[in-house]
Amino acid sequence: MFSYLHAFHAGNLADVHKHLGLFLALSLMQRKETAIACFDTHAGSAVYDLNSAEARKTTESDRGIQALWQVRSKLQDPAWQDFFSIISAANGGKTALQYYPGSPAWFARLRRRQDSLTTFELHPRESARLEAWGKRQAARVYVEDGFSGLLRCVPPREPRLCVLIDPPYEVKHDYRQVVDTLANAWRRCRHGVFLVWYPILRERYQDTLIRGVEKSPLQKVLRSELLFDPEPVGQGMLGSGLLVVNPPWHWEEQMNTLLSQALPLWGVGARHEQQWLIPE
Repeated sequence: MFSYLHAFHAGNLADVHKHLGLFLALSLMQRKETAIACFDTHAGSAVYDLNSAEARKTTESDRGIQALWQVRSKLQDPAWQDFFSIISAANGGKTALQYYPGSPAWFARLRRRQDSLTTFELHPRESARLEAWGKRQAARVYVEDGFSGLLRCVPPREPRLCVLIDPPYEVKHDYRQVVDTLANAWRRCRHGVFLVWYPILRERYQDTLIRGVEKSPLQKVLRSELLFDPEPVGQGMLGSGLLVVNPPWHWEEQMNTLLSQALPLWGVGARHEQQWLIPE
């Protein structure tokens, strides 16, 4: 436990896939004025330095956000421009990218006055940085397990809910715990939008998660996968997966559209596959 540090992987292909999905979900939900309670169960340290020793050891961001950033002017869709504006803001508007926003920073940048943000992080080093960031952002930060923390907090007082569940998957039990936490949270707030990120591995540990969700009482679950070809990102990682429970209206079409525009220009040899795991 506590061996995982996201700084080694910040801004990689999987991060871009995950944060694009989160960005679309929250943006589409905000077409209605009613308040949203936002939860990040495994928040990390919020913002990452792409020039840090950890990031440069793996250089994963080079094929991820750095490569996409280089072709951003060719992606004219307004949603892409809004997506890039959040990354630009994290860098003070500078052309060169040094900082990449983690998921709590995406939530914070998109949050409206009526929305709330609650984050969880148990790792000592990550949680200390997250707490310092949270004070500046007026975000609630809990140094505790995000699985149990989420269940303690739902249903929220706000009328709507958006949750990101993204554990480090350091141990195989995480896959089963994601299923149990997701199902229990959904039972308490069936209208909530839940996003679950998972790695696609050669060992197929993700099958425990997928099969578990299929056998659960969950409804309306969309599956989005970004598959890396020919070279995996990270040892044994063949792709990035997202499950979206109750995807907002037009999320499916927009995710397909944006990635179909970007992938030919991105030059990373990835393909996007999307289907309903549990149909509407």
